[in-house]
Amino acid sequence: MPKVVGIKFKTPKTYWFEAGDYEYTPDCGVIVETAKGVEYGTCSMLPQEMDAQKITTKLKPIVRLADEKDEAQRKRNLELQPKTRARAAELIAASGLDMKMVDCEYTFDGAKLVIYFTADNRVDFRDLVRTLAREFHVRIELRQIGARDECALKGGIAPCGRACCCSDHMPDFAHVTIKMAKNQNLSLNPGKISGLCGRLMCCLAYENDHYVETNKRMPKIGSTVTLKDGTPATCIAVNQLKETVRVKVEKENAIELSDLPLAEVRFKGRGNAAEPVEEDTPAEVKNLED
Repeated sequence: MPKVVGIKFKTPKTYWFEAGDYEYTPDCGVIVETAKGVEYGTCSMLPQEMDAQKITTKLKPIVRLADEKDEAQRKRNLELQPKTRARAAELIAASGLDMKMVDCEYTFDGAKLVIYFTADNRVDFRDLVRTLAREFHVRIELRQIGARDECALKGGIAPCGRACCCSDHMPDFAHVTIKMAKNQNLSLNPGKISGLCGRLMCCLAYENDHYVETNKRMPKIGSTVTLKDGTPATCIAVNQLKETVRVKVEKENAIELSDLPLAEVRFKGRGNAAEPVEEDTPAEVKNLED
């Protein structure tokens, strides 16, 4: 089995490289060759043997462990970024192009400046590239990214009060759908289920499997159920976490509401793959999946 080492760059995702014979320490700096060119990364996982079937791409070797010169070069690049970012944003705004700059970074050797931007449509930035090259005297690469990528790069505090998953710990974007919000009986208000990126919150996928399995054992909302004493009732709500059912019993002169454990309610279809009643999804909510 090949011996690999885990390396991180700007995002939480770990990339595998051929470990070689270097002596690694946690978070030590390394120099590697990537599709972007030579880059500086940090060791996020010490060398270990890995099943070859889990490795989907050809492993690239570590060029070298970062020395004092490499650390100094990285420091210079980081010190240049704020000034470069501000000036690049000014030039992009002056160009009049319908695009928004998100971030920029120099490659490790300082020979190329990569600028990340968002735009609703394709942008003809050939003149802008020439302007930027004259200003910074390096090769320029303009890279268009999506709303989720923007959030991962910039980070921020999510509605839950914690750092955004994509910028803090999540290696890949979760596949999220409106169906997941429905499974969890969440409000379909876009303001309640969307993150800072304006798309569906990635955390909707974290517990979705639990809700799907629990919903199979729950009655459908609006269906008729039978209580322990044989009284017929109507299911008006379910709580998948507590596994309780709220029922409505109609009597002669009153309506009685009760929250009962799932075990005390009988209904048709238990054990079948019953799903919550489908609701019409507002158009603005459907757009959150784009």
